Amino acid sequence: MIRIFPSYTYGPGPREGCWWNETIAAPHWPVLAGKVNADVAVIGGGFTGLSAALHLAQEGASVVVLEAETPGWGASGRNGGFCCLGGSKLDYPAMARRYGADAADAYAQAERDAVALVADLLARYRIEADTHSKGETQLAHTPRAMEALRRSASDEGVLHEAEDLPGLGFGGPFHGGYTTPVGFGLNPRKYLFGLADAVRNAGGSLFAQSPATAITRTDQRHAVATPKGRVECETVLICTNGYSSEDVPDWLAGRYMPAQSTIMVTRPLSDAELQAQGWISDQMCYDTRNLLHYFRLMPDRRFLFGMRGGLMSSPRAEAAIRARVRRDFDRMFAAWTGVEASHMWSGLVCLSRDLKPYVGPVPGRPGLFAGLAYHGNGVAMGTYCGRALAQLALGGPTALPSVLSQPPKRFPLGRFRRVLMPPIYAALALSDL
Repeated sequence: MIRIFPSYTYGPGPREGCWWNETIAAPHWPVLAGKVNADVAVIGGGFTGLSAALHLAQEGASVVVLEAETPGWGASGRNGGFCCLGGSKLDYPAMARRYGADAADAYAQAERDAVALVADLLARYRIEADTHSKGETQLAHTPRAMEALRRSASDEGVLHEAEDLPGLGFGGPFHGGYTTPVGFGLNPRKYLFGLADAVRNAGGSLFAQSPATAITRTDQRHAVATPKGRVECETVLICTNGYSSEDVPDWLAGRYMPAQSTIMVTRPLSDAELQAQGWISDQMCYDTRNLLHYFRLMPDRRFLFGMRGGLMSSPRAEAAIRARVRRDFDRMFAAWTGVEASHMWSGLVCLSRDLKPYVGPVPGRPGLFAGLAYHGNGVAMGTYCGRALAQLALGGPTALPSVLSQPPKRFPLGRFRRVLMPPIYAALALSDL
């Protein structure tokens, strides 16, 4: 594999301390050994890959999922559990300017459909994933940010002035907010493993510690090689997102940008501690920063707090970003400065140069499709794009909005493109002041 972060990024270090590991045991997936035949090989065992596999298996296709590590190891098993609108870093006006109002409307509907799809899968397969929250609230971190919320507020949601927040259970240094009624919080690992159970029950095959090392095509079929075996199939779906390799396939090189996100979870908070901070809501929230914070009080009364911003990856860099997360948490929730953070970990989100997801064919490679670049909102959008990949593999209609169907452009500088991020992050941090 050819990856653009140091090897530390893809090892156990950043993932150490992940709270979700303690909430549900990982299932056993065998290692692929020898040759296996299938209609479709899915590379990546996260939300996108398992959604694709499930929708394929439901239609009678034989499908094999190849996970490079263990179940739930990647972003789908270590994210914040926000099933919400999102997937693109373009707001509606920017998307309408670039692609047209009709395309922007279609994409906005796709975001709502993505959340509804997750809710449907949870209900249909009776997946208990600790869901909570009625929509999602964005909280203004400055008066200027609140003015922007007032200008952009839609009749679909509810605008909150600063004086409204204490009564809503939002205690912190916020200047107002806006709640959209779409979305909910969940335990991502429980959701992921619920999908995995559904795939297996539908006849799909799941393999762990079986990274795809090469994809070749002969006689109208593909061969996906792993260290101990291979899958021969008609169609291959690439569902690796921020943990992609530059050479599986070569087309991916330079078309995605992994970026780090770090999360901490506190011990359970007492009623007195919740009252002291004035945070008694179980609404999932994020702030108006470009390098945003996201947070929610979970059903077990632990508080989850995450943020973007880590650019380097090493034991020293990991310690530094975790310390920064703690400082930001203490500044925003001053009454909890003495509360223990029982768990903390990091993982990779995935950006595209076009700032929007892609789901579709790999140009010039018949029978090869990819879905990626959810910009930190992969619970819903990854699930949605996985279903679309299944529809593409089956040769049926997808009704995808045109925004999602345009292949991502390459970043400059190839494998060294990470050097672009520090000045971008610096500019974003300045704009957040």
